[in-house]
Formats: sequence, C-alpha cells, structure tokens
Amino acid sequence: MTRYRQTIYWLLFCLLTFAGSSVLVLGGENNGFDLSNSLVPEREIFHGGPSKDAIPAIDVPKFVSAQQAHWLQPEHRVLGIESAGLARAYPVSILNWHEIINDGSGRDGLVITYCPLCGSGVAFSSTVLGRKLNFGVSGLLYNSDVLLYDRETDSLWSQLMRKAISGPMRGMQLKMLPLEHTSWKRWRSMHPDTLVLSTDTGYLRDYQADPYAGYAQDKELYFPIANLDPRYHPKQQTLGLEIDGRFKAYPFVELDKAGGRVSDSLAGQALTVSYDRESRSAWVKDGSGRTLATVTTFWFAWMAFHPESKVFTAP
Repeated sequence: MTRYRQTIYWLLFCLLTFAGSSVLVLGGENNGFDLSNSLVPEREIFHGGPSKDAIPAIDVPKFVSAQQAHWLQPEHRVLGIESAGLARAYPVSILNWHEIINDGSGRDGLVITYCPLCGSGVAFSSTVLGRKLNFGVSGLLYNSDVLLYDRETDSLWSQLMRKAISGPMRGMQLKMLPLEHTSWKRWRSMHPDTLVLSTDTGYLRDYQADPYAGYAQDKELYFPIANLDPRYHPKQQTLGLEIDGRFKAYPFVELDKAGGRVSDSLAGQALTVSYDRESRSAWVKDGSGRTLATVTTFWFAWMAFHPESKVFTAP
C-alpha cells in the first residue's frame, strides 16, 4: 500500500471501531513524539492512523474466574501468564481493541502487549531502573509493529525490539517474561483456577467481533517493513527465541513436521522446543526444565527485526 492508502485504511478502521472513544483525529506526523534521537531511521516509523491513545490501553483491568468467562470458546486465543503465584489469561479478542494492559499485580507490575498486525503477544515487567512505568499506544509503527510509549517520560518503545527507541529512556531494555500464546481450552486445562481479563473494561466495544478478520490468512501487509523473507507465508506463526544476543525462529509448520518435540541448542544452551498442534502453541524449556521467555509472532515480523536469525527446519 501507499502511505495514502495506509492512512485511509486506518481512518476507516478508527471510524468503524473507535466511535465513542477519545480522539479520532490524526495527531500530526509523529503524534507529537520527538524522534530526533531515534535508534531506528525516522523514515521507517509510520503513522498508523489513530492518534496517541485513540487505541486505549486498559489501565485498571478487572478479572473474573474461569467459570465466569462464559463468552470464551475452547478455540479462542489467549495470552497466558503465571505471575505472583497467580495464573491469568488475557483474551486476544479484547487485546485486538486495546493492545496494552497495564496490570499492576506483583511487586514489579506487568504490561501485557499485543500487536494485531504482527500477531505478537509479549509480557514485560513494567519496572525499569527501579521505576514503575505505565504504557499507552502511540499510534506509530515500526516494521508494522506497535510502538508503545511510557506516560512518565513520553519515550517510544518497540515491542519486538523490547527497548526504548527514542526519548529520555532511549536504549533502555524491558525485561521480557514467559508468556504462552495458546487456546483457551489448553490454558484452562493447565490452570483451572486461572483468572481471566473481564470484558468489563470501561469501554464500549464489541469483543465478539474481530476487526482483523481474514488478516492472518492474507499475504498482504499494511505497512512497509525492512526485510521480507520469502521462505514462508508472511503470516506463518513462528516461535522466536533470543539467548545472549543470538536469535532463532521456529516456524510452526516445521515444528509440526518434526512431530511437535525438538531437542535443540542456541548460544551453547540445550533446549527442548515443544509444539501442540491442537492449540497451535509452542514453548521452550532449558536443560533444567525452566520455561524461557519467547514470542509467538508472524514470520514476517520476526525476520523483519532479526534478519540474521537462525531458522529451524525439520529433518
């Protein structure tokens, strides 16, 4: 798409899906953010269409029990995390409309992030340098991935780079936490006492409707990216792993061919990579059985950020 068509697309998206929310007007070329010290080329940061906070983060999340989450069907997607002794599930059907959940549970706090354009769910500790941060949606994109901003310093943070790319926090890293992108059926069977993010968000949204219906099957991308690797469908689900600055991608299609369980290694660490076909979810454990922080995302997104990444292929 041309930049004009991108803007028109997102304006229509806003008008159709964010009626009644805060602001629907564009917030200037960069939504008011100072990109003068950006770690990435400014020309590669795109205005997604919505203004700053027009996609509203959820700042006071409410939770219900698994039994009360009657709207969830077994096949529905959730981001699941265990934190502070509790299991919590964040339905993707809610995250599609909000992208960020500021969850203050635990000593350090959590921020749950989801980019519908990259299919990427990532959980971070919200504490940086001893300071708890609260995040919002900037309305800007880099490599088609959401750029968060923290409300304390107005710094921009790349979800998949896991660091601040501009502003006073430039170069600071977010601590990524283990998170499973899976089906509600699998998460509930593993964690019957899980809490679930409530649809009582304080916003008027139809959480049964998918504003991105069909996107994951389409090869087209809405925004330019730095590197498009043609080896797989751009939206092929892929597990991405980083250890000590080394990266590896595990396309789900390859894990499926390998029978769903792979012994591997990266940066000198022995790994076990598991894939469950029914729930379309994958995870990695190290030699001591500890679950590592990974990201499930679309193939195009992982390779756009990590073109040097190794790629697992089934024997």
